[in-house]
Amino acid sequence: MISAFVSAVGALSRLLAIVATLLLIAAMLVVCEMILVRYVFRAATIWQTDFVIFAATASVFLGAPYVLLKNGHVGVDVVELLLKPRPRRVLRIIGALCGLAFCAAMLAASYINFEEAWSAGWKHSSVWAPRLWIPLSALPVGFGMLCLQYVAQILVMLREPLQADPAAEHIAMAHAVAPHALEETAR
Repeated sequence: MISAFVSAVGALSRLLAIVATLLLIAAMLVVCEMILVRYVFRAATIWQTDFVIFAATASVFLGAPYVLLKNGHVGVDVVELLLKPRPRRVLRIIGALCGLAFCAAMLAASYINFEEAWSAGWKHSSVWAPRLWIPLSALPVGFGMLCLQYVAQILVMLREPLQADPAAEHIAMAHAVAPHALEETAR
């Protein structure tokens, strides 16, 4: 049951990563089109800037669950690598719970914003005037998937057996040996 959940969430994160990639490609193509239209044909560009901003922003939020799946988010692991496997796992779980809490709060806030844009028929203030619920929908979808990805990550951490991380052991050993090595070099 847990494996099926983790696999399903991973598959959804991968699907959203594909959507995010396609949005970035579309934004890049629209920038090229905008340059061509504006500087070669000397025509006005109305919708292009808004589309590029909305597509690039949506790709960030839709691609974030995949980055979490691949442990690609920026993190400082200096203290974590100095710990033994059990405290390291506890620290990682606490970090994931904090990330889950933040994403849950952002999910609630972004859904409220999305729902207001939907029900009130908000439009962007530009000449193009797209309905704002469309670009805003990427926020609750992205944060919702981030929540699910954090839950999957926590479940995996709770189920995996404790084992020594060779890289962490090497770094811990280097820190333990370093003061002694400095004393010898000073002589």
